[in-house]
Amino acid sequence: MQLVSVRVITNDVARLAEFYEQVTGLGARRPAEQFAELVGPSCTLAIGSAETMALFSAGAAVPESNRTAILEFLVEDVDREHERLTSLALVPEIVQEPTTMPWGNRSLLFRDPDGNLVNFFTPLTDEARARLAR
Repeated sequence: MQLVSVRVITNDVARLAEFYEQVTGLGARRPAEQFAELVGPSCTLAIGSAETMALFSAGAAVPESNRTAILEFLVEDVDREHERLTSLALVPEIVQEPTTMPWGNRSLLFRDPDGNLVNFFTPLTDEARARLAR
């Protein structure tokens, strides 16, 4: 089995896709007005409109109500990304300034325009880097 995608449901696909394009540098593919996806080397971030949920199970996912999942992105330098994001005023809320965590990652937590929690992290220790080896 292979995890290939995480999907976020939103009321505004264009706004959220543009946000993630700016913070990640990845271009979004938009095969339909109600759907976009940012394809990275290890996983895809899919963005679907709330109306697409009727195709699956109406009401199963509710936009702007996530308080458990964190979208995590491996970056080369967390501190540099923090400077870039704050200088461009891209992020509506910084939850945690760059901090070195006990498990060896340096981490920056912020929210996207829908309130989803995003983590940019850089492994600092050999053990942290080894955990990412596939």
